[in-house]
Amino acid sequence: MDVWYRLLLYTHVLSAIASIGPFFLLLPVVKKLRMANEGEINAYLDTFRFAVRIAKHSGHVLVATGILLVMLGPWTWGTPWIVLTLIILFCSLFFLARAFSPTIRKFHEKGQDRSALADKLKRSILIYIVLLMAMLWFMVGKPALW
Repeated sequence: MDVWYRLLLYTHVLSAIASIGPFFLLLPVVKKLRMANEGEINAYLDTFRFAVRIAKHSGHVLVATGILLVMLGPWTWGTPWIVLTLIILFCSLFFLARAFSPTIRKFHEKGQDRSALADKLKRSILIYIVLLMAMLWFMVGKPALW
């Protein structure tokens, strides 16, 4: 295997780790949001935004390296695990666009139930983790489904 292909593959794996990992770290942050006072809430929300931003940018690297790996590697765009990964990827992009930012903004609105907002964030994190783990399974397991 070519050194450049291996480096590309390594970058792809690192970006997968960087795009999944922050969401596991956000679960304790959501727990803290329930009981945070006004001074602390901004710090927790900034941590949340930062983690989501890291995951998004890592996702960009993940997609770019994935495209290059398919172009340079032995697989085609019609390979079942690639097709299903792309379908889940597009679904997760729509989900990510609406899952976190609107809910985070509501923490600053008067009369909002923080516990309900934290529950919504936790549910969104768990759904997104499931989507990411499904894509990870397709990329690692490479099942021949058809």
